[in-house]
Amino acid sequence: MAPPNESKATEAEIAAEAMADTPPSTFFSLQNGNLTVGHGGKAAVLLSDLPENVTLSPFELDLSSSESSSEAPEQLVKRATAAAHRGAFLGFTAPEPTDRATCRLGRLRGPRRFLSVFRFKTWWSTMWAGERGRDLQPETQWVLLDAPELGPSGCVLLLPLIQNNFRSAIFPSIDKEDGGVILCAESGSPSVTAADFRRIAYVHAGHDPYTVMREAFLAARVHLGTFMLAEEKTLPAMARRFGWCTWDAFYLTVDPAGVWRGVSELAEAGVPPRFVIIDDGWQSVNRDEDPPGRDAPGLVLGGDQMTARLYRFDECERFRRYREGGLKAFVKDMKRRFPDLDDVYVWQALCGAWGGVRPGATRLDARVVPARLSPSLAGTMSDLAVDRIVEGGIGLVPPGQAGGLYEASHSYLAGAGVTGVKVDVAHALEYVCSAHGGRVALARAYYAALSGSISAHFCGSGIIASMQQCNDFFFLGASREVAMARVGDDFWFDDPDGDPMGVYWLQGAHAVNCAYNSLWMGQCVRPDWDMFMSDHACAAFHAATRAICGGPVYVSDSLGGHDFKLLRRLAFQDGTVPLCLHYALPTRDCLFKNPLFDQHTALKIWNLNKFGGVIGAFNCQGAGWDPAEHRVRGYPHCYKLISGEVRPADVEWGQREDTSAMANATEYAVFRSQSEDLLLVTPQSDPIRVTLQPSSFELFTFAPVTRITGVGSDEKKFAPIGLVDMMNCGGTIVDVEYGDSGEVRMKVKGEGRVVAYSNVRPKRILVDGCEATFELGNGGKLVVGVSWKKENDGVSDVVFCY
Repeated sequence: MAPPNESKATEAEIAAEAMADTPPSTFFSLQNGNLTVGHGGKAAVLLSDLPENVTLSPFELDLSSSESSSEAPEQLVKRATAAAHRGAFLGFTAPEPTDRATCRLGRLRGPRRFLSVFRFKTWWSTMWAGERGRDLQPETQWVLLDAPELGPSGCVLLLPLIQNNFRSAIFPSIDKEDGGVILCAESGSPSVTAADFRRIAYVHAGHDPYTVMREAFLAARVHLGTFMLAEEKTLPAMARRFGWCTWDAFYLTVDPAGVWRGVSELAEAGVPPRFVIIDDGWQSVNRDEDPPGRDAPGLVLGGDQMTARLYRFDECERFRRYREGGLKAFVKDMKRRFPDLDDVYVWQALCGAWGGVRPGATRLDARVVPARLSPSLAGTMSDLAVDRIVEGGIGLVPPGQAGGLYEASHSYLAGAGVTGVKVDVAHALEYVCSAHGGRVALARAYYAALSGSISAHFCGSGIIASMQQCNDFFFLGASREVAMARVGDDFWFDDPDGDPMGVYWLQGAHAVNCAYNSLWMGQCVRPDWDMFMSDHACAAFHAATRAICGGPVYVSDSLGGHDFKLLRRLAFQDGTVPLCLHYALPTRDCLFKNPLFDQHTALKIWNLNKFGGVIGAFNCQGAGWDPAEHRVRGYPHCYKLISGEVRPADVEWGQREDTSAMANATEYAVFRSQSEDLLLVTPQSDPIRVTLQPSSFELFTFAPVTRITGVGSDEKKFAPIGLVDMMNCGGTIVDVEYGDSGEVRMKVKGEGRVVAYSNVRPKRILVDGCEATFELGNGGKLVVGVSWKKENDGVSDVVFCY
């Protein structure tokens, strides 16, 4: 198996061992009502005035025992144990058993900077930064506290967990001025109660925020044994491919003719989709008032279908009418006509459809259960989907029959040639869990059944999880089969609430959500930044984020609504994409800031390629969460020009073992994608200044400079940039070899201009064995053209001779 992330210890993890001089029992301490991390002159009081029922216990596993509680692989257990001295369980005891227990964890008096992620809707999460307990938002999934007392980049993660049949989240005190931090544990069922919550949260400290997050989730994985890390899973092939989703093109009116035409338009323009997602609208659904055996009439826009239920497991009449064989015939014809089309996915809700399964319509014992929201969701944003589900309830298949639900659906789909599913509306389960052992028990049953069916019918990883951005999904549903999931809320073309500027500011909010959610979700899955439309006003902005996100790249263009020039900067002629090695994350200097409406911070995200790194700088200012109004809205005074700085150290070279050596370069060549300038910088150089208009961006490709040996007396220096007609130009480089006779051989995929840095003019450049014309511009910008080599999967062999 080839995991997406190296499982070996990286340089960042090894560097974190410097904190190991603190004894395990004293690194975190709970004394005199204070939660403290560190010791001596490097101690930090994180929370104060903690009550006596708050507990702190070490992370411990008895590796010598044959009855060790963890089922995790031995390698993971050893790594978790090696880092255990930097973590501890934080919890509490309740006065009496209850189904919803809250405990005050003391005060976060501040000022102490923090980054957090909270649920702003049942299914979606976003970032929030602050300095005091009163700044926290309800349903916070985790809090990263800045702890400079521990040294450079010192930080502490507070991570709510699940314990038995309870899940937890963080809330602010009702009295905002009090600065109190509340930990809430809930089962979702009055019949499921407990009083012992001593391992309901975990704290972990370190000098590297990315390693702290990784080690904390490693500890949770080993402790809980209910989910798997991304490094344990195989990266789905579709992450390296370009695709198209039908949603924005058709909404609920999707039909075979439309899908065929959409794929055809893209393929004929030289950007063939390698996967298609037939989104909501293909299923056989109807409403309770509709005739039992007929599709619901008049379903067009999102919202209309949210009270409809599944009444049969095959396709709706529009697809059944596609000649004899229906969906199966259609998929077969599609793959015959478009041989590059590897995957056809279809949409489904976790409970079958938005409204579940219609009682009496199938052999399953579905019953309509009224949807009731937890008090914890009281502070979330108003949501049409929630309103409609509450209106109609959910036709819930009992947990013991969840396997039958997925078997009936997936066996049919697999037989029709469908290769995977996009599973949506995951957290609707928490609305209907009361009579089924609570939210954890019900979710555990459904996720186990789903994973088993994916394994049986869709090659083990044919799933994209969506509307799943709550911690109990990742602690319960992120099985081996679930290797990819959405990290942002939906792409919106414009503001559904009517703000005319929403067409711009919503796009920045989407990018920020994806970047910060990847910090935690990326520990369990490969982040999926969702589709976008290539003819949108901010399409290039979206395209730049997708180009370096490290996940799948797909659009939801309407028929005839394509910007093919832009799409060709994302996808090769064979429908593959230049995929980064890692997944994009915010840079360290963004972690405790607000790139949405603080009026000066640019969102910067980093990623890694085989022979360099990339930084994307985005002006996302102009929108965000309003705690008073409980909604995402525009902040017009923030929608303005901003400036920022970029430096080589912004790239987290050490997060992968195979890129860590690039951190030691003495010089870097830097290519700016928008201006196409090439710069030469050192780690000691002044930062590169960047000025960004609203809703604009710049991509910076960093390539270490290598000194060429074996020819002449003059120093010759070289750095490979890549095919600059692609947004992720560094990802187009397949290989680089430095010969003893003064030759540099690059293998580059794609067609267009290959750029490299060279301080001297080469004697000649060979492209696939033939001498080629080239240009050497100011600053050492070396440019040579290549064409698409179909017989070699689009790869050209470029030799620079000195």
